[in-house]
This record gives sequence, structure tokens and C-alpha cells, in this order.
Amino acid sequence: MPPWRWRVLFSKKVLGDIEKAVQRSEYQHGGELRFAVENALALGQVWRGISARQRAIEVFSNLRVWDTEENSGVLIYLLLADREVHIVADRGITKHVPQLEWDAIAKAMQKEFQRGDFLSGSRQGIERITMLLAAHFPPGADNPNELSNKPIIVNH
Repeated sequence: MPPWRWRVLFSKKVLGDIEKAVQRSEYQHGGELRFAVENALALGQVWRGISARQRAIEVFSNLRVWDTEENSGVLIYLLLADREVHIVADRGITKHVPQLEWDAIAKAMQKEFQRGDFLSGSRQGIERITMLLAAHFPPGADNPNELSNKPIIVNH
């Protein structure tokens, strides 16, 4: 995977649209979403046998998605080289939403990404996550934005 490939698939416009979708989503629930794209695993990670899921958990930690008042962070992680999507939810959410539901959303996103429709796949995933979070974590009177809505491109 060429190091510049993410720029082709996730233009400034697409990244901006994802940021707006995250912002709209967070008005509807008490959770916090982060969206991360990584072009490929570093060679050292590949040699150590790090899976995309393990890397998603590492990125969840590095971005401090766990650092919210209600432990209500959710990370959407996309490994472009494999077009693999993983959704990692914080412990406050995993009590209410089983991993199977997150995996179903990730799988649907992967299908769109495999077709080359990264904006639609991202929007659909965010919308489905929004519905889950709104059902289990309605917004309170005070619903601060604790994490950045801006998608992050993970660089090595």
C-alpha cells in the first residue's frame, strides 16, 4: 500500500464530511466517536504478528478514546491495506452493546469500502452507531464534546 494512498481515498472533502457526520451523531447521544484511518501496519508490527484488531485497540488507547467521563468512547478504525474495519467501544458501552453488534456494523462498512465507496461506508457506519448509542446512551442536559470529531490519519 503506497503511503499516499489514503489521500486518494480520503480527500479533504471526505474527511470533512466524516467530521460533520460525527458531530451530528454526538448531538443525538451521550457517546463520543473517533474515526481513524491507517494506511498499513508498520513493518515491525507485521513481523511481530500484530493483527488489525490489536492495532485498533492500541490506537483506541493512543487517542485516549477511553478518557471520557462516562467511559462512552467508540473508535472506528480502518486499516486501508486490508480494508479491514474494527470498532472498539469503551467499557461503559460494552455493558449494553455486545461486540457482535459492532462487528456487524464493521462488516457492512467493509463491504462499502471494498466497492470503493469510502464516504458512503463511513456515513452508514456512523449512522448505525448513532442509532445504537442513542438507544442506550441518550444525551444528558449537559452533553459536552469530550473528544475531537476530526478523523485522524494514523502515521508511523
